[in-house]
Parts: sequence; structure tokens; C-alpha cells
Amino acid sequence: MKHIKNISVVCLLVMVFVSCAKTNQYEQQANELAQKVIIVDGHIDVPYQLKDEWVDISKATELNFDYPRAKEGGLDAPFMSIYIPVEYQETGGAKAAADSLIDMMEGVANENPDKFAIATSPEEIQANFEKGLISLPLGIENGAPVGGDLSNVRHFYDRGVRYITLAHAKDNRLSDSSYDTTADTHNGLSEYGKDVVKEMNRLGMMVDVSHITDSAFYDVMDVTEAPVVATHSSCRHFTPGFERNMSDDLIKNLGENGGVIMINFGSTFLDSTSQNSQEKVRQEITKRIEEKELDPDSEEAAQFRSEYFQENFKFSTVKKVADHIDHVVDLVGIDHVGLGSDYDGVGPTLPKGLKDVSTYPNLFAELLERGYTENEIEKIASGNVFRVWNKVNEVADSKQ
Repeated sequence: MKHIKNISVVCLLVMVFVSCAKTNQYEQQANELAQKVIIVDGHIDVPYQLKDEWVDISKATELNFDYPRAKEGGLDAPFMSIYIPVEYQETGGAKAAADSLIDMMEGVANENPDKFAIATSPEEIQANFEKGLISLPLGIENGAPVGGDLSNVRHFYDRGVRYITLAHAKDNRLSDSSYDTTADTHNGLSEYGKDVVKEMNRLGMMVDVSHITDSAFYDVMDVTEAPVVATHSSCRHFTPGFERNMSDDLIKNLGENGGVIMINFGSTFLDSTSQNSQEKVRQEITKRIEEKELDPDSEEAAQFRSEYFQENFKFSTVKKVADHIDHVVDLVGIDHVGLGSDYDGVGPTLPKGLKDVSTYPNLFAELLERGYTENEIEKIASGNVFRVWNKVNEVADSKQ
């Protein structure tokens, strides 16, 4: 009997060794793959972060994105989000605000020509990749800067913007917002919003359907002649009732359109457990700050808020991001999914294993372990969004 037990222990140790060896193999392969293929991230919110508090992203920072960690993680083309808060829809000045953020990102590239370069096409991203540069393509988040003047679409195209997220947290002139469902201002897209989509098709600008309502999405599908992108959305299958994510029917329509859904990494986009945890933890933090008689605006309260959240919030994981990718692939195939992390836009909710731009290899390792080929991962990393982008340009060329 003792002999049998010894054999069992040896077998267990061998299994553990083999498992660890496979894990190390996937990790090494993932790190090499991340440096070999072009990685495009559909949405990173650095510009507005720099507007609030300037830091030099060519060096190490406390943001989710900076040059050293992007190089470590293999990130080659992060779409810089020209995010315009909804307040500008009421106060005016949205166009000027967008121009100022574009100026800022151009300045970052001009001041660091050995590290960054603005890019307006897949070809430019490829050329920058071969030079060892990180491309900074631009996308506007919230169609408010277009205002009521259709010529502003051309203005931003000429400034290098290659997608517009039609709405953000509230309905605007173009579209209803998935975060503002009680308003339902246009019951989808406005007539003007349809004209904006047509103009984006004509110029060669990708239409971003993240943030808009289901009705607005279907309106876009009726109007667009080019495939569209959801630059930072995940699957509603895992977060029932959360309209900000895409339902299975929307994803199927997106696939028929030839478009791409780029998975958001925020824990609350990935998992209902995290969503429920966030509200609970926020309520607990408010209560405890009151009990401690802290000034809510004090540094002490801010530190307590951060530490308590990190200790008590139920973070999602890199495996859940892979689950969302699996779900899209099961629904519409490998050609319609990409990466749209929302780094520096989802606050402290990033999942375990994907805390900043150095960690894309962790996701690649998980996908390799699940049986994805290197060619399939390259499609997820950039091939799919490049296909859409090129098709958008092809449609625009046909209209000139």
C-alpha cells in the first residue's frame, strides 16, 4: 500500500511539472508573439487624463499607459481617445476641446519622434512598426464636437481622426446613448446623425457603435455602407441588462456587416459579479467615511477610498476577457473580434492579469492555452480591425 501511495505522489508531481512546463511554454510564446505581431487597442483614454494632470508618457508613469510598458507589452497602435464630456453638449465648446486634445497628442508625437508617431491608416501603422515607433491613431469619443455643422466631420478627418463614437453618457444631436435610456430623444439615430454616418462613409472614417442604444445601432446598420467598429464594448451575455455591452443579436448583425467588436477590459464590462460588487463597495465606502468623520474631499478620504476599493471590490480576470472573445468567436467567427481595453478610462476596475499595457501577453497566453493559433491571435490583435479600416477606405474611395 505504501508503494502505491508513493507512485501516486510521483504521478501527481509529474502532472504538476508538466502543467507548469506548459504554462511557461505558453507564457514564452505569448511574449514572443506580442513583439512579433502588431497590437492595436481600439480605445485608450490617455489624452483626457493628460488634460487633467500632465505627465510625460514617454517615460514611466502611474497611468495604465506609457511608452516603457507599451513596449514591454507589445502595444503598437493604441487609439488615443479624444474624449469630450457631455457637459460640452450644454455649454458649447466641444469642437475647440477636441482640437485642443488633438493638438496635445500631436505635441507628444512631435516631442518624441524616436518613440511616437501619429498614424491615420493601417499602412502608416505598419511603417511605424517597422521603425520601432508606437503609432498614435486618433478617435473621437462622443459626437458632440461635430455639433450641427456637417463640415466638422471633414475638419476632424483632416486632423487625423479615424473614428467617432457617436454618443457618450447622454443623448446628443446624433444619437441616443445606452447610458441615457430614459430620455430616448431620437428613438435611435437622429436624421442628422444618419447624415453624419453617411459623411463618415464618404470620407473614410470608421463609425464607432460603442455607447449607443440598440435602436441607434440598428439605425446605423440601415444607413452605413461600410463595416463598423465597437471600439470598447463587451458581450451582454455575461452582463444581462447592461445595454452598454452588445447583445448576441447586435453582435450577429455586426458580423453580417463585416464589423468588429473590440473587447473592453473593465471588470464591470466583463462580469455581473463585478458590477454588483462595485455598487456595494461604493456604498460601504461612503458609510465608512461618514463614520470616520472624514472630509470626503480630503487626501485621507481619497486614500481610504482607494485602499478599501482594492481590498473589497470583486475584480474580474484575464480568463473572463478570453471568455468574451470565445463568445464572439462562437457567435460570428474569429474575424469579428478585437481588443479595446479602455485603459485609463475604467478607473480602478481593471481585471487581474490585465492591469496596464504591459500585460497583453497574459491574454495571449490564455488564448494559446485555449487552442487559438498564432494566426488567429494576430487577427484579434490587429488583423480584423485593419480589414475593417481598409474596407472603410475602399468604400470612401468609391464615393470620391
